[in-house]
Amino acid sequence: MYQYLKRFLDFIMALLCCILFFVPIIIIAICIKVDSKGPIIFKQFRTGKNGKPFMLYKFRSMIKDNDVHDFTCSDQHTRVGIFLRKFSLDELPQIINILKGEMSFIGPRPWIFDYYENMTEEQRHRYDVLPGVSGLAQIKGRNNISIINKIQYDLEYVKNYSFYQDIKIIFLTIGTVLSKEGAEAGKSTIQLELETLKANKAEVSIKNRKKTLPIENDAYKDHIKVQGGIHSDV
Repeated sequence: MYQYLKRFLDFIMALLCCILFFVPIIIIAICIKVDSKGPIIFKQFRTGKNGKPFMLYKFRSMIKDNDVHDFTCSDQHTRVGIFLRKFSLDELPQIINILKGEMSFIGPRPWIFDYYENMTEEQRHRYDVLPGVSGLAQIKGRNNISIINKIQYDLEYVKNYSFYQDIKIIFLTIGTVLSKEGAEAGKSTIQLELETLKANKAEVSIKNRKKTLPIENDAYKDHIKVQGGIHSDV
């Protein structure tokens, strides 16, 4: 029931934000255009609810040719981009995603598909709800905590999905943004997190395979011998 109320509140709040931030959005757009070559809006496919991809919008904070998948060089931010990312102002265009019903103000952050691809089935439950501009993992440390802890907080959010939890996160987000701690997630962070997810998924896969293997004890072997399943001199 709450998901319908939340969608209504998200839509109303997004409309109000369009009005309140109209002038700042215009000023930011002009500054981006004057500061460097390239589009004002950065667009990238991200993983949304139930693993469905959607186009996420942000103010461009890096040079035009910056490639998030190229780990051979660091991210190259523009002068305006550094300021925008410091105060999370680059996220403002996600109001469009909220109006379209692709995102919510509060929920697990929408990551590139590489993350989803390297998660376990349990971890993918973080996508049971709409992604958000801010979430429980953000107020718990943003990029100062490990990817495994981020996902655990996201799963905790999904488990305790409620109006009270969202209100609490909204107020705590204000302090998180003002502190500016853990705001930056460069290529090195993304690379490390993807490697951690791959290793974790492989480890979980091995454990699950071991659980499905028969228990090798004397009683089991005797039982198999009676059934004619083992032909050895053990």
